[in-house]
Amino acid sequence: MINRNKRIINVAIIAHIDHGKTTMIDQLLRQSGIFRENQILSERIMDSNDLEKERGITILSKNCSIEYNEVRINILDTPGHADFGGEVERVLSMVDSVLLLIDSVEGPMPQTIFVTKKALALGLKPIVVINKIDRPGSRPDDVVNKTFDLFSKLEANDEQLDFPIVYASGLSGFSSLHAHERTGNMKPLLDTLLNHVQEINYDYNGPFQMQISSVSYDSYIGRTGMGRINRGYIYSGMPVAICFSENSDITKGKIGQIIRFDGLERISINEAKAGDIILISGIENLNIGTTITDPNVPDPLPPIYIDEPTLTMNFMVNTSPLAGSEGKFVTARQIRDRLNRETKFNVALQVKELGDGIFEVSGRGELHLTILLETMRREGYELAVSQPNVVCKTIKGEKYEPFETLILDIQNIHQGSVMEELSYRKADLQNITQIGSDRTQLEYIISGRGLIGLQNELMTLTRGTGLINHAFCKYDLFCEKFSGKHRNGALISQNSGKSVAYALWKLQERGHLFIKPGENLYEGMIIGIHNRDNDLVVNPIKGKQLTNIRASGNDDAIRLFPPIELSLEYAVEFIASDELVEVTPKSIRLRKLHLQESKRRQTARKS
Repeated sequence: MINRNKRIINVAIIAHIDHGKTTMIDQLLRQSGIFRENQILSERIMDSNDLEKERGITILSKNCSIEYNEVRINILDTPGHADFGGEVERVLSMVDSVLLLIDSVEGPMPQTIFVTKKALALGLKPIVVINKIDRPGSRPDDVVNKTFDLFSKLEANDEQLDFPIVYASGLSGFSSLHAHERTGNMKPLLDTLLNHVQEINYDYNGPFQMQISSVSYDSYIGRTGMGRINRGYIYSGMPVAICFSENSDITKGKIGQIIRFDGLERISINEAKAGDIILISGIENLNIGTTITDPNVPDPLPPIYIDEPTLTMNFMVNTSPLAGSEGKFVTARQIRDRLNRETKFNVALQVKELGDGIFEVSGRGELHLTILLETMRREGYELAVSQPNVVCKTIKGEKYEPFETLILDIQNIHQGSVMEELSYRKADLQNITQIGSDRTQLEYIISGRGLIGLQNELMTLTRGTGLINHAFCKYDLFCEKFSGKHRNGALISQNSGKSVAYALWKLQERGHLFIKPGENLYEGMIIGIHNRDNDLVVNPIKGKQLTNIRASGNDDAIRLFPPIELSLEYAVEFIASDELVEVTPKSIRLRKLHLQESKRRQTARKS
């Protein structure tokens, strides 16, 4: 039977990337007693995806629950990177409140602004957690003031402005209502949650209604949908009405299995009540935004609104001479089916077929799209992708492009070169803040085009010590003065075959190489960066000329510098409009759109 007297709180943890959301949830789970004392646990328990573990970021939202003072607290972990904002937006539709984590040193950052704006717009009343309070350089009073200014700027109402504050360290496992305390446990945070989240008066006896906020697939029970029950109750085998979209016909169905989160485990239950966050099975073709209701009182909810994409890339069939040698799924039909499946789960992604095996894929940013590419290549897909471009709009006959808030954290010695680069990219400086004695925080407004390639350039300018964060700000008039990113020319292979150490040794003086000896090459493949602005066609497969004349001295020893390691993010940022990235399960290669030099010259003359 359903215990209708048991209180349920649904809360999401939101924050900027690396402000400690997942670590905080780790501590709440550990201190709630759901694990055995001798159980071996890894760090960031909630990051279960391989890519999440490798990169140390949250990509997909996760669910868990704890029991505290006879209250069930459903906790939703959300991504902190702006590119995965679609995950945050649909999660917020299921919760009663949010814990807004803010780093005690960095303060509010671009993604903090984004997630706070979404939470306030939904009428949620955030609980502010100043996290990492024991970090050197902590400045809690200043961070609280900046947070209040942020709420005011986002037009929070009086109740939202009167936010409770908790000081905590997710890593050390303590929380307090006072900034100077450095010991204790998570009890003050949990008490604040119970005291400040208003108890929802759910209509338990009303007609059932639930909206699907997340869709997944289980090999045992098939397609499942997750959401919060808005009113009424549900039981296994219950007949329901299904509305797949706002204007679609209402169809009939039957609930299969009901699953609830208990700690990190998923348990099957017979029934659930309003306020519960559950998984359901038994209904085919479930999509995000689908409303499940009582068949006698069909009452569809409005669709879940997601911000539009700001960046687009073309995914296409790989046509290089090495096509099909390393991938399992290589055809246009297989790529189309995979992208269509992705759009059903990845709500911020849009796909448009352009014909000839080319698909225009639009997302929130480079990371959003490259994570999809990395996932596909690990699944065995092989394809080619183009240079990313921003998604522009036409408003009243004028062209508008996306602009983003950019915050850089750099060492003082690199400030001049970084500001010079951003000046070239037509970025507008908003603020300069000194952090400690040797670091500076720079805040800019920059066009989406200006961001392309900035990550790699910043790593070079700051010797790998710079931190870059950005989030969508607004659409504004197209910046005609911005001419695009600057990049040296490419070293292009003249022949097909295997690379030779002797030839690469001779080419080192011309630029930096991407390849090692013995790699398969083809005509038109990009093998390195030229020292000058122009492209240069070279022969990397030419061996040393052998003669029967004995040399009077010893031959020079072949010493090769380590090649530049190509990651997907680097490759996508590097390529120009006439170049492609070849993505396979085993390799990442760069190539010219037209492989033959004569065709490239012909195209250049026409343009």
